[in-house]
Amino acid sequence: MKDFSILEEKVGVKFKNPDYLKQAVVHRSYLNEHPKFQLGHNERLEFLGDAVLEIVVTEHLYNNFPDTPEGDLTNWRASLVNSKMLSLVASEIELEKFLYLSKGESKDKNSKARQYILANAVEALIGAIYLDQGIKAASKFVHKMMLSKLENILENQLYLDPKSKFQEKAQEIEKVTPHYKVLSEIGPDHAKTFEVGLYLGNKLVAKGKGSSKQDAQVKAARNGIKKMGW
Repeated sequence: MKDFSILEEKVGVKFKNPDYLKQAVVHRSYLNEHPKFQLGHNERLEFLGDAVLEIVVTEHLYNNFPDTPEGDLTNWRASLVNSKMLSLVASEIELEKFLYLSKGESKDKNSKARQYILANAVEALIGAIYLDQGIKAASKFVHKMMLSKLENILENQLYLDPKSKFQEKAQEIEKVTPHYKVLSEIGPDHAKTFEVGLYLGNKLVAKGKGSSKQDAQVKAARNGIKKMGW
């Protein structure tokens, strides 16, 4: 049995209707194995929570940074509502312990798929808080768990993805625009591993491997940032 009072404590909300909280952590796969489960999956709550999260974050940024251009605000918002941030929040409130998953999904820990399931569950949780307690309670949760991280994001330019950050620094410091080159492709078509080189002019700065060229480029850029001390 899952003790949802522990989750309520971590979230900071005592639900009037506990079924909202419970439904927020029901993954579609669980219902395939338990069709008679008393609640539906969390996708509609996720849809609602995504909209609530976006408006709370957008309003905060709009009101608190009146001189910041729309493009920068968009990047800042993206860093606060992306799956990486949401799965971090899930980890902080130990949401994974409360998920209802199929046996197959339960085994698939530490994967990208699990990160998305957790991120979606956090959005569903925000939707559940909104339905149960209204925008004020949902906003309080978003401020506590996401917007509290904004200062660190801005200070360390975490709103820039590694490729953007490396390019910005390379142009500012080295006066060169970086470029990427595929160094190797290994494996069958359905499971290829790409190795990509990151270059400044003719100089190979760093390498990265990934299951797609884009993924490999991001890893190369991340390694390049570390190597250059940026």
